[in-house]
Amino acid sequence: RITSDGGGLLLREVDQRIGLLDRLAACFTDHRNPESIEHSVRDLVAQRVYGLALGYEDLNDHDDLRKDSTLALLVGKWDLTGEWRVREQDRGNPLAASSTLNRLELGTPASAISDRYKRIAADRDAMDRLLVDLFLDSYRKPPRKIWLDLDATDDPLHGHQEGRFFHGYYRCYCYLPLYIFSGEHLLCARLRTADKDASSGSVD
Repeated sequence: RITSDGGGLLLREVDQRIGLLDRLAACFTDHRNPESIEHSVRDLVAQRVYGLALGYEDLNDHDDLRKDSTLALLVGKWDLTGEWRVREQDRGNPLAASSTLNRLELGTPASAISDRYKRIAADRDAMDRLLVDLFLDSYRKPPRKIWLDLDATDDPLHGHQEGRFFHGYYRCYCYLPLYIFSGEHLLCARLRTADKDASSGSVD
């Protein structure tokens, strides 16, 4: 077993210091049947975040990554080869497939209770508070004054995703997410379509 993602172990060390993944997982509510769960919300969040950090942006990347023992180690799985999975067809895959991760990303508080395929819901307000808390945690005492940098930038699209629009300035089909930074710290992120003015909704 050979991997080019050994640097992820350094990311795990950082997370063990700041507890980011545990705190992020606490922003989700899980309505799944506990007796049918092999991958906790924390494991799913960790798998997705580490995947993104290592450059695997698409969910379908995880149909191959679910076999990856290094990623399983980062997530915190004890069974790094998936040898002891409950279902025989899952053995050899210690991690979740894209279909399971998809439930993490598509669930909403309104749908999670009744929709069997979207039973995990994110609390977006809690996520916003977490970004601010992480910013404040980086200081020994809260700063008396901060500068906010609001910036919209292109997120190019290469398929026919929902909300796809052509943006004349960026000369491509894209989303136009809004980011709010203070220095290097991200305080807020909003995914938006490119048919809006870049400053739309930046101050409410």
